[in-house]
Amino acid sequence: MDSLPDIAESVNRMLAGIGFPPLDHTTVRRFVGNGLPKLVERVIVQCGIDTARHAELTRTTLRHYNEVSCDRTVLYPGVADALTRLRDQEHRLGLCTNKPEGPARHVLQQLGISGYFDAVTGGDTLTVRKPDPAHLLATFDALGASDKRVFVGDSEVDAETAQRAKIPFLLFTEGYRKSPISDMPHDRAYDDSSELPGLVQQVLNLGAN
Repeated sequence: MDSLPDIAESVNRMLAGIGFPPLDHTTVRRFVGNGLPKLVERVIVQCGIDTARHAELTRTTLRHYNEVSCDRTVLYPGVADALTRLRDQEHRLGLCTNKPEGPARHVLQQLGISGYFDAVTGGDTLTVRKPDPAHLLATFDALGASDKRVFVGDSEVDAETAQRAKIPFLLFTEGYRKSPISDMPHDRAYDDSSELPGLVQQVLNLGAN
């Protein structure tokens, strides 16, 4: 899903509340990927705010995000159909995200796709988050998943997580990556979500051989 507009809105509401000008979406986009505390840390450095305010401003940003998390967040084209096809193929699906778990579940519900996911682990569900492989492995464990595992993501953090967890990785190239595709370890790359179910099956078949 593309949640950048709502993330940027929550950041800029926080900044407005302490008398700082807003950041453009391109700047905020660079800060996304490692969870809300790291996002706020990067905003603080960018704006020259006292670092002692990190905990306070993280709480404020989370409060704003809870208020706006579904205002402009949308699914990328073809995602809902791909999820349906994956479930029809009897795959168990989980979500491993660095978003806080509460807002993540709320967004899934508002977008009408919460029923596809048998497990959701957010950035605050455990004491670790991506790229720590324990975050991803805990999501698979919550699914009761077998050793036939595939991780789908769109960022450098996701690629590193999969590599450290030794899980096959499918890279969606139109998301939040900042690096060239060739610089990111992956098993398959795709730019059209209609390709995803077929790619999942390809990777699982390779692992079975």
